[in-house]
Amino acid sequence: MADFDVIVVGSGMSGGWVAKEMCEKGFKVGVIERGRDISPAEDYTDMVDPWDMEHLNFKGHEAKEDYPIQSEVYAFHSYTKQFWVKDKEHPYIVPEGQEYRWRRGYHTGGRSIMWGRQSYRFSEIDFEANKKDGHGVDWPLRYKDIAPWYDYVEKFAGISGSKEGLEILPDGVFQPPQELTCGEEVLKKKIESAFPGRKLIPGRVANLTAPTPEQTALGRGKCQNRDHCYRGCSFGAYFSSNSATLPAARNTGNLTLINNTAVHEVIYDPETKRATGVKTVNVKTNETKIITARVIFLNAGTIPTSMILLNSKSESFKTGLANSSGQLGHNLMDHVIGGRAHGLLPGMEDKYHYGRRANGFYIPRFRNHTETGEGFIRGFGYQGRVYRSNWQGSSNQAGVGKDFKAKNRTPGAWWASMVGFAEILPNFDNHVRLHETKTDKWGFPIPILDAKHSENEKAAIRQAGIDAAEMLKAAGCTNIGGAINEGHTLTEPGNGIHEMGTARMGRDPKTSVLNKWNQSWDVANLFITDGSFMTSAGCQNPSLGYMAFSARAADYAARLMKDGAI
Repeated sequence: MADFDVIVVGSGMSGGWVAKEMCEKGFKVGVIERGRDISPAEDYTDMVDPWDMEHLNFKGHEAKEDYPIQSEVYAFHSYTKQFWVKDKEHPYIVPEGQEYRWRRGYHTGGRSIMWGRQSYRFSEIDFEANKKDGHGVDWPLRYKDIAPWYDYVEKFAGISGSKEGLEILPDGVFQPPQELTCGEEVLKKKIESAFPGRKLIPGRVANLTAPTPEQTALGRGKCQNRDHCYRGCSFGAYFSSNSATLPAARNTGNLTLINNTAVHEVIYDPETKRATGVKTVNVKTNETKIITARVIFLNAGTIPTSMILLNSKSESFKTGLANSSGQLGHNLMDHVIGGRAHGLLPGMEDKYHYGRRANGFYIPRFRNHTETGEGFIRGFGYQGRVYRSNWQGSSNQAGVGKDFKAKNRTPGAWWASMVGFAEILPNFDNHVRLHETKTDKWGFPIPILDAKHSENEKAAIRQAGIDAAEMLKAAGCTNIGGAINEGHTLTEPGNGIHEMGTARMGRDPKTSVLNKWNQSWDVANLFITDGSFMTSAGCQNPSLGYMAFSARAADYAARLMKDGAI
């Protein structure tokens, strides 16, 4: 008899959803989490004032030594480093002349604690893009197939936003939006007047503004506009596995959470052509153990999921489990960030914004939609905000005494800033592979992350910088800076922290790893619903999609299990 009905590898954004859905359907679920459990009382620091923190919460010298890659993230500080891995303990390799920035944390909830919470749907335009322009393979479903599941997860997770009626960015089931600042209202009016095909809207963010009874029953409360999200939220006001899906799963009595346990490989039975379980190692004791189940869901994150499958070799699958297509590990995507612009927005000196809203504005994609994009296909959207500078702007300036205090009693000017998020095209050459001989201290082959930006991404970001500066100029901004005078810089692969695509779904088992249900073509009781399944990247933040596809796949797998098909 198997240890569990379902094993879920990973407790983050997608794994939490699978656990919730399967537990609520009556199955015994074992969630295997590589990292430690999280205690809000010990790990969340959202209630600690900066002046009570060592180094005022600024990064210390040890950050550069132990966390040279993780410490570059805006959310990494002295009092949040517990959410990020020590890079020295978790090595990876990039080919000479390349850079890849892999940001991650191993603990209950994974990056659902540290995410930016921006939550957008794919549109029909996104689902049709590969087929129309010939990049990648065709998505095996369309917007109408996933729309009900977007509805489903939005109601539970709690997404605040405004209904806009945009073809490129479908509306959802929203709680009231977080209001634009008065400066953003001015920017919106002027941009939309100067560029009729462009829209500036409140960010759609997974922060509760009007909690439902279901959400409050889980201990979640309304967002307090403190902008401490990256420190963890004691109010449970933003969606995370820890505040929402895992508590819901735990309430059923069907959840077993197994911490400090990493998965080496998935075990495959060639006679039944089914996965029977996973081989694990305790990261504290190095004890190995096999855990069995009827169904396996891989939700470890795109790169770790790829590593597990590539390491699961057998006579049946010599290049990795479920890899008859040869696509496993390939088509690694992300979002490329760049095309920044900022400027001083004059006026409104008698106004200020209320609180520290953990959100901003969003400008949905318009290039190759309402406006052409020369030299590139697909497009980009912008995230940004308009804020009034305050006393914190003097934190790095010398000063003391009466005059210094007086100078910082009056708010400064209003500043507008925005940055482009551009789509990365699926590309077989961008891939994850395992080093043949080098392993980490737990015996895992070290991954090689081989990915470069194409000319398409470079051209898109170049245009994003031009467009951003033009919009600020049209809005009357002065002192415009950013890409227009600093070069159209773009971030290295991985900096979008949206890895996806290495076990893509498709219509043909010869060119894809998964079918339209996130189910392996080769192994019927193996499902993948983390970012690996993505067939294209769009330019929107993808986490809402991971949630919707996870709930949909879990529902499908549950029906197959009840019918005895798997």
